[in-house]
Amino acid sequence: MLPEPFRRTLVLTGPTGSGKSRLGLELAEALGAEIVSMDSMSLYRGMDIGTAKPSFQDRARIRHHLVDELAPWESASVAWWLQRAKECCQEIELRGKRALFVGGTPLYLKALFHGLFEGPPANDEVRRRLESVTEEAGIESLHHKLKSVDPVTASRLHPNDVRRVIRALEVWELTGQPISKWQTQWPKENDAAATSESCQIVWLDIPRQELYARINTRVLEMFKAGLVDEVRTLRNLPHPLSREASQALGYKEVFAYLDGRVTLEQATVMVQTRTRNFAKRQVTWFRHLPGCVAATEESLWMSWRLRI
Repeated sequence: MLPEPFRRTLVLTGPTGSGKSRLGLELAEALGAEIVSMDSMSLYRGMDIGTAKPSFQDRARIRHHLVDELAPWESASVAWWLQRAKECCQEIELRGKRALFVGGTPLYLKALFHGLFEGPPANDEVRRRLESVTEEAGIESLHHKLKSVDPVTASRLHPNDVRRVIRALEVWELTGQPISKWQTQWPKENDAAATSESCQIVWLDIPRQELYARINTRVLEMFKAGLVDEVRTLRNLPHPLSREASQALGYKEVFAYLDGRVTLEQATVMVQTRTRNFAKRQVTWFRHLPGCVAATEESLWMSWRLRI
């Protein structure tokens, strides 16, 4: 069961392209709920097509929270999102409504389950030294060092995610323990069983070939809807995309096309491939999260029918 203030919420998650946004709208209408976005990229204004953000019509149909909160050059940490999510849930309950989380960002879901490991405060001296290693020896060397002291964290962090790699090494240097040891563990078995029984957290399980076909089609639709123009507009903003926003699927591939480094066809295939790979990682993550119940649309409606 989720901790306060999320104990009375419902969570619908799943891999990108699984149809959770559409289903979330239908469930929210049936449940009399308001949707709290659990998507790290829907936070950014002007990043609409590439993030498959709920349309203005959808947001008029059901009230959405944590969408279009930040400019694309701003940064949002998991801690910031979790605090805002708590505030949204409290406001929703004061209106006599239920909060329904919809989205597929794994770190946000983990934060709902466990809260956050805050760890020691940032140490400027350590960070500067680690940053200098990156500049002198390259990002791979920093990731290799993390692999030697904290292979668990290194396995889930891409070498290009320099900020988190540095933070993990900083925690190890300051505490003598890897960050993977400090971070909150999964719920106890009885907590996971209680969550499974109540089906509070559900992920949409779509057959892989069907999911990949949906992803390929959706990427094509994004390009037809004006993804290139959207990215071109972002390029002309007064500030570059933040490190967090620039991680959104599809954008760096379109930047490569605008720079003349790839053709439009190549960029499209690259976005499809990267999105399928991301969905595969999401599915693996959801399957290993105790208390996160796999469901089809039909079984989800059945499991939540008593809440309507």
